[in-house]
Amino acid sequence: MIVAERGAAKNTQEAYARDLIDYAGSLACKGQSPLTVSTADIRAYLSLLVAEGIKPASHSRKLSAIRQFHRFLRTDGRRGDDPAAIIETPQRGRGLPKILSVAEVSHLLEVSKEGLGATSRPAIERLHALRLACLLELLYATGLRVSELVALPASLARADDPFIHLKGKGGRERLVPLSRAAREAIAAYSGFLRSTRLMLASSAWLFPADSASGHLTRQAFARDLKTLAAAAGIAPARISPHVLRHAFASHLLQNGADLRVVQELLGHADISTTQIYTHVLDERMKAMVRDLHPLND
Repeated sequence: MIVAERGAAKNTQEAYARDLIDYAGSLACKGQSPLTVSTADIRAYLSLLVAEGIKPASHSRKLSAIRQFHRFLRTDGRRGDDPAAIIETPQRGRGLPKILSVAEVSHLLEVSKEGLGATSRPAIERLHALRLACLLELLYATGLRVSELVALPASLARADDPFIHLKGKGGRERLVPLSRAAREAIAAYSGFLRSTRLMLASSAWLFPADSASGHLTRQAFARDLKTLAAAAGIAPARISPHVLRHAFASHLLQNGADLRVVQELLGHADISTTQIYTHVLDERMKAMVRDLHPLND
């Protein structure tokens, strides 16, 4: 149902599957099942998770999975009631996104490009360096989700189109502009890949790899990114692909971009998701009043 009707992404499918397997397993240990469980039983299960130290975000996701599952059971005629319908979502504060400064991202990009043209380096080492530089340039230029980034098609390297056409979460389509620097990074990496044939140059993916998916994994990119951060003198704990996505959005807003435009570029279905970046707008408005109001000294 979540695939056919909601167009849920693969990561969402896997997360909900894990949550519901845990839920059903816990019920089975008490001689219950999703067809017999009561509202009180579901609350007891969630309370146990809290006692075990589950994070608020994980708690909310698990409750969402349970709610949708019981809604499905009722709609499909498996149960005559929905015991999860009246369970309240826990209130939690929404933290500000972690970001890097413009100077830090610029330095990271500079470090990623060091030695790319050194012919004395082993070919496979140069290829990995070119790939990482390309990934970093693309991520900061587009704000793509890491799952979208690593699964970009190989056809992107052959196209002159200044836009990437994406189908993101929920099957929503969007166009994301490519900067000249990003296109040059793609050309340098893909050209070297074709010339060396060190990997599957005929792959359907821009970033082919020996993995189950056939392309670079999110985990491998995140690991390489932390190694690069350490080389750039940035604490690895401060950086991840998602942090660079945050930096893309925050830096756009700092420079005057409209929140609706940023929403479209990030592929957010609801602008409330994009509003985590409004702290940037708040600071800009304070600065404008401070600098432009005629009664301020």
